[in-house]
Amino acid sequence: MNWVYLIAVIALFLKILFIPHPEANMPALSIVEAIIEDSGIPNTVSAIIFRNRLYDTIFEVVVFSIAILGASFLLANEKPVTKIHQFTDQPSVILARLGATIAALVSIELGLRGHLSPGGGFAAGVAGGTAISLVAITSNSEWMYTIYKRYHAAIWEKISVLVFLVLSAITLMGLELPQGELGALNSGGIIPILNLIVAVKVALGSWAVVLIFIRYRGLL
Repeated sequence: MNWVYLIAVIALFLKILFIPHPEANMPALSIVEAIIEDSGIPNTVSAIIFRNRLYDTIFEVVVFSIAILGASFLLANEKPVTKIHQFTDQPSVILARLGATIAALVSIELGLRGHLSPGGGFAAGVAGGTAISLVAITSNSEWMYTIYKRYHAAIWEKISVLVFLVLSAITLMGLELPQGELGALNSGGIIPILNLIVAVKVALGSWAVVLIFIRYRGLL
């Protein structure tokens, strides 16, 4: 039977090489232009994530929240690391702090303007989490945990999830904000707000996970 499979593979390969793919009958208005016109923002990826695929995005946020709770639950019964080895040499500290500053600025830019340029809420949150991680590997872990508790980061993370779910439910019911002028900072209706909320949620969630793993696994 092996020769049958071989013939099938050769036939498929020849089909790909010599038989042209039929052109799709697309309407005069392309899909990208239709998404831009429907959402009011030039970043079609954000438009799809927070509009066309909002159901999927809701569950992605929920899954990320469950992952954070899972990490905390699975490590809760372990003993914290008694001594955490961190980067102490000055070049590493300077480079890490510089990288954290750049990542934080990128996070703010993507959070505010992610609906106008490549990027968005998830990318902004990852950049923010990267900034926090770079600070964590060069700072005292107890100090990082104290800052986390002082500003109630865990509570704000949960609030951001609830606000995102409420706004998403309102959007799915058909209630939308004015789209504004295409290309303006306040364009896109609810999409820029959802961008910011997701950025905050992902950044704070990353902070929580980093602290958990440093506390129970250390850095090195």
